[in-house]
This record gives sequence, structure tokens and C-alpha cells, in this order.
Amino acid sequence: MKRRREVEMVASEIRSAIEEVSLLPLNLKTDAAATADDSVPVQTSVHIPIKPFLSLCNLLVQVLDKIGPTMAVLRQDIRDNIERLEKFHDSDPSIYWDVVEILKKEINEGKAKKGPTCSKAFVWLNRSLDFAIALLDLLVKDFGRSMEEVVEQSYITTLKPWHGWISSAAYKIALRLVPDSRTFVDVLKVKGEEEDDDVLKKDIRNLISLLMPVLEQNKDILREYGLDKLKST
Repeated sequence: MKRRREVEMVASEIRSAIEEVSLLPLNLKTDAAATADDSVPVQTSVHIPIKPFLSLCNLLVQVLDKIGPTMAVLRQDIRDNIERLEKFHDSDPSIYWDVVEILKKEINEGKAKKGPTCSKAFVWLNRSLDFAIALLDLLVKDFGRSMEEVVEQSYITTLKPWHGWISSAAYKIALRLVPDSRTFVDVLKVKGEEEDDDVLKKDIRNLISLLMPVLEQNKDILREYGLDKLKST
């Protein structure tokens, strides 16, 4: 454990994220398909350990911090959603170590879509993850591309379809505050190392390749539980 903390202190957020995502298991098989009736419990054999998933989301916040104040709204949303899931987990860690168990409980009780629930938190954490993957994918293709363009395109394809006019307006204003791409790329590199762009690109591509199946698995779960179409104001 001590050695791991020492590594994380010198590693970039990208490499730390690679380590965290490697802890998340993948099992795309399910025991039963979802029904159209939200009141009917859905049974799935997929498990999502909450601790490594939330650690990954915390690293996502650190990456977004590098973009600066323009991501303040999204960062705060991610932190609030992480905290909601952490509190539920802490209420009974022996049962709620698995995100899926939390979803089952809220759906069986008819609470999943009402108010600030853990189910909604999981939905928005995955959408934020989707946004981050889209952003990194666009950036890694061309480090010289306008950062404002990268952020805007990533937002349009991932978060905007689920946002109401209030949230969309907030992001439109925030786009004016993005840094240039060179600044963002440089702060993503490992501190204290002479890391060239090719090394960083390799790390980013590695992270994306690991994240995509995790995100697709989580999207499958959200569809099964009828949570994939939730929108904000």
C-alpha cells in the first residue's frame, strides 16, 4: 500500500486512472432482461465494486481540474454524485460494496427516479465519464486542436442531449474560459519527468481502450434498469 501511494504521488492522473480502471471487473452477461415495468426487479450477474469506480471518478475530477474554471459545474456535479454513493455505501458496506445492489434497492422501492438518488448519481457519473473519454479521444488525435472546440464537441455529443436549457446555458458560458490545448497537454504529463507528446498519447490511448468496455457495461446496466433516458433541467 505504501509503495502504491508513492507511485500515485509521481504518476500523472492519466496513469493513475489506468491503474484504477484495471481494478474494475467486466462481465457483460446478465441473468434476465429488463422489463418495461420499472416496478419489476431486474436480476443481473454484473457487479460494479463501488470503491474502484468512485476512485476512477475522483481521478476524472482531477483531469477536469486541469481544464480550469470552465469545468467547475461538471466537477461539482461529479463530486456531489460521488459523495451520494459513498454515503449509501457507508450505511452498510457489507451489502452496498456493489453499485448494482444499490440500484436494485432503489428500483425495488420505486425511488430510483425520484429526487436526488444514487441511481441518478450513477447515471450522471457515467455520462461524465463518457464526456471525458470523448474529450481525450478528440485531443489525442491532434494536440494542436483548439481546446474550446474539443470541449464543445465533446459536450454536444455526450452531455448536451441530456441537459435542459439551464444546464446547457451554463456550459455555453463556461466554454469561454478554456485554456489553450498546449497548456492542458503539458499539465497532463507526469510531473518531474521529461515526457514527450508521444508517450502521453500512448497513455491516453491506453486509458481510452480500458475505459470503453467499462462504460459500455455500465450503459448496458442503465438500460436494463430503465435509467438510461433520465434528463436534467
